[in-house]
Amino acid sequence: MEDGDRRRWSEPGPETVAPGVHRVPLPLPMDGLRAVNVYVLEDGDGLTLIDGGWAIEESRAELERALGVLGRDLREVRRVLVTHAHRDHYTQAVAVRHAVGARVALGVEERGSMRTLTSGAADILAEQPVRLRRHGAGALADELAAIPLDRFGTLAFYEDPDEWLEPGPVALADGGPLDAVPTPGHTRGHLVFHWADRGLLFAGDHVLPHITPSIGFEPDRPPFPLRDYLGSLARVLALPDAVLLPAHGPAGGSVHARVHELLAHHEARLADTRAALAAGAGVALDAARRLRWTSRGRAYDELNPFDRMLAVLETAAHLDVLVLRGEAERDDAGDTITYAPAAPSAPGSVPT
Repeated sequence: MEDGDRRRWSEPGPETVAPGVHRVPLPLPMDGLRAVNVYVLEDGDGLTLIDGGWAIEESRAELERALGVLGRDLREVRRVLVTHAHRDHYTQAVAVRHAVGARVALGVEERGSMRTLTSGAADILAEQPVRLRRHGAGALADELAAIPLDRFGTLAFYEDPDEWLEPGPVALADGGPLDAVPTPGHTRGHLVFHWADRGLLFAGDHVLPHITPSIGFEPDRPPFPLRDYLGSLARVLALPDAVLLPAHGPAGGSVHARVHELLAHHEARLADTRAALAAGAGVALDAARRLRWTSRGRAYDELNPFDRMLAVLETAAHLDVLVLRGEAERDDAGDTITYAPAAPSAPGSVPT
């Protein structure tokens, strides 16, 4: 697929993906993803949104314009079901609540991250530079410290939801119900919404058609986010197959087919990480430098600082899965966490 074709999904304007279900791409400034899909569900005498977008002026304007094209109005939004707490999914849901009184629902396992995000803490991602230093990337931690965290002021839109969603059915006025399925990995409390009656999966960032999601980038990071993510992919395979409705990328195609691709990708990535370890990479930074990144196969040093941070932390997550599988060993004793290939006769120690 040509790059231009792959980006066509982000062009403004609503797309009807199923009767009464419309995909609305909303802009993401200064973000390589270009847009986030908000799904508009015709629900009785009102509208339900799946995800809200990023609370910035141009996103709000495009949402209102797209609703107008559909012959609807923002005031008809009754509820926003949010897949996870990242700013490009959650903050505009709160802005819509302020504007029209819509109820906001978020997965219950996002409570820990939301507690930090709503606390007014000076550095909501204080753990990230600490972890970078532990993985040998102290210079990168210093570089990131000079970059403003919230250029667009969206932290002001972090408030608790009206409802903490537990796994299970979410009632709709027309058809349904949706099934809220826990899919931890991208974040601890990520949910997908499976609409079995319609054969649709609102996948958030869990299953994306062209890229793999970042793993564990959140204030309340679990110990083994990649292990959790791989388990969540298996959980989605256990559901009946459905049409993929992702948060980033075009709608359509088989969920199961894409999940198999993602599982294969991570197995290949684990093999590459194992090879980097065997070649002498003793810390996550060194392993990340030996790997290639993005669909263009870029070198680590070609990435921007934020993506280099993700590269180091995701490499560490892959190394930890190798440890859990008994293929590597991890030493936390010093200031820097080090890794080594497992001795042939010894299982890997479980990291903490």
